Amino acid sequence: MNTVCDVYEDSRRRDYPPPRSHQLDDLLTAVGTKHDDDAFTALFDHFRPRVHAQMVRLGLAPFAAADVTQDVMETIWCKAHMFDRRKSAAATWVFRIAQNRRIDVCRRSREHIFAETDLSLIPDSAANNETNIDTARIERHVHAALDALPQDQFKMVQLAFFEGLSHSSIAARTKIPIGTVKSRLRLAFSRLRSLLCDAGVTGAC
Repeated sequence: MNTVCDVYEDSRRRDYPPPRSHQLDDLLTAVGTKHDDDAFTALFDHFRPRVHAQMVRLGLAPFAAADVTQDVMETIWCKAHMFDRRKSAAATWVFRIAQNRRIDVCRRSREHIFAETDLSLIPDSAANNETNIDTARIERHVHAALDALPQDQFKMVQLAFFEGLSHSSIAARTKIPIGTVKSRLRLAFSRLRSLLCDAGVTGAC
């Protein structure tokens, strides 16, 4: 039986057309009733990039979106038996799980998370605030803050943001315990927030 991590690694090498809506329903039902590995693999390939992209669009940082996506994939495997195709489509069921996980993450975190493609921009929640810092200055502050991180913390941020790896994938690549990965990322973001706050970047405090 494949693990979720096995399927993740294998998915990098697969390339075939996505299933249609009714096929997704059939696949999810097969996972729920028979723990069908092939059906789960097809669902994983279809939903993993879509869930991750949706979580990023809704405001999660790439590493947080990757963790939510991983959790959603594990939930599909473990709880597919709860899917009822008479009540909703497979996509609706999966994205509802993803949305609930996103809400949980937001409730647990008070940090301002910015998207990977907008790493140089720290959003200001106050519209028309006269103290807004121009984009070029923000970018300089962000780069300076990243340069100030210890190398081990910077490496974690680099893998999480610029490569979009989940905590478990970072741990596997670096051969560092996942608890250490999470700890270093927490320390890195705490330090980044402090440095940006000290620099007067609006929205960082």
